[in-house]
Amino acid sequence: MPLSEHEQRVLHEMEQALYRHDPRFANRVRDESVYRYAGRNLRWSILGFLAGLAIMVAFFTVSPVAGFAGVALMFVSLVGVAVNLKRMGRAGLDDLNRTVHAGGVGHTLGQAGSRIRKRFRSGS
Repeated sequence: MPLSEHEQRVLHEMEQALYRHDPRFANRVRDESVYRYAGRNLRWSILGFLAGLAIMVAFFTVSPVAGFAGVALMFVSLVGVAVNLKRMGRAGLDDLNRTVHAGGVGHTLGQAGSRIRKRFRSGS
């Protein structure tokens, strides 16, 4: 349901007051989206998982406590991945895919995949 003219005017006045009192916060809120926030946290969760894996592999035979700490870090990171993927939802994943494809990464990976499929089909 659209806002009435009075509600739109009040909302506009509130926005202007926010920009006057705290322009840094207002710019951050304007530029930040749920998808960007969840995407950033998703990257940190993946890095945490990889760090936990490295800790587990490097220290498990030396110190089982350190190996267990690596496993715990991996578990916490996987929970973070699941939460952030859920937060992003389908629209966020589509947006992330468009970003990757627009940057050329998807095109390069797509070419590599097609070369591998071609080699597999030809039997070489």
